Amino acid sequence: MGKKRIIQKSEEELIKEREKVDAAVSRESKVTPSRKIKEGRVYISSSYNNTIVTLTDPQGRVLTWSSAGSIGFKGTKKATPFAASKVAEAVSQTIEKLGIEKLNVFVRGIGGGRESAIRSLAAKGFEIDSITDLTPVPHDGPRPKKVRRV
Repeated sequence: MGKKRIIQKSEEELIKEREKVDAAVSRESKVTPSRKIKEGRVYISSSYNNTIVTLTDPQGRVLTWSSAGSIGFKGTKKATPFAASKVAEAVSQTIEKLGIEKLNVFVRGIGGGRESAIRSLAAKGFEIDSITDLTPVPHDGPRPKKVRRV
């Protein structure tokens, strides 16, 4: 077993990320200057290979997004619960900057990061109104095999 490495961001990367968040906040304030957004939707897409977290306003316009790959995880580490919690923390920073208090969470997929992403959002102190599972479920299955003729 090798050493475990936790990704540490340099100051330059942190400054770039802050600028990106501030740009998203200012862009959103240009769209809705008169009212402050108090409610939002968080979509968590968790597959066997990656976890993607998207923040939208109640109308469905994307405010910000993040994925395990964009944070810096590579290969099979992208699908871990730890990576999913880090993705949710990255999105929660933007949520705090925007001043959103209530969240509706929509989860899709069967990956390992489903619960950990929700738990890390709840641990940040946001009021979660609902958690909805949007995972597609097959209703009738594939077509059966033809009868074998001998």
